[in-house]
Amino acid sequence: MTTKSHTTTGMLTEAAMMVALAQVLSYVKLGEAPNGGSITPAMLPILLYAVRWGVKQGMLAGFVFGLLQLIFDGAYAWGWQSMLLDYLAAFTPLGLAGLFKGKKRGIFAGAVLGCAARFAVHFVSGVTVYRIVAPTEFLNRTYSSPALYSLIYNGSYMLPNTLIALVLAAVLYRPLRRYILAEDIRP
Repeated sequence: MTTKSHTTTGMLTEAAMMVALAQVLSYVKLGEAPNGGSITPAMLPILLYAVRWGVKQGMLAGFVFGLLQLIFDGAYAWGWQSMLLDYLAAFTPLGLAGLFKGKKRGIFAGAVLGCAARFAVHFVSGVTVYRIVAPTEFLNRTYSSPALYSLIYNGSYMLPNTLIALVLAAVLYRPLRRYILAEDIRP
């Protein structure tokens, strides 16, 4: 017989493991932007957890992961606003993937939604916080528009991160199908 406390303990244990796995994977950097932002497989564990347990739990895991990134990843920030937006607020919406909890192949739509929401927060940060450095040079071009610069800069690492999450989800979907769909959790 599964009790509510047993389920809660399992959920919290999985959250800790997935956040820890995401943190470890964040050190597998396939690319790095000059002013913060890197290409890693780190988002996948948070997305998987969110699709398995739901939005609330997924957003909490995303928030904790963002906090760990702020503390341990050598945060690149221009003041408290940047710390708040680029770490705490940006990683939290990865949990929106939980809107697709229990949906067959929901990990794919969830990954796109969670990554798009994270990108949106980084974009807003770029337009509001980092606009002070306009005009800015990136990829051998000078951008005088903070919005265009933020779109290009944040897209340069978020698009590859989204594609990595989708490819890894596709590779792991069959072996992790029962886990992703939470078929092993008894109500």
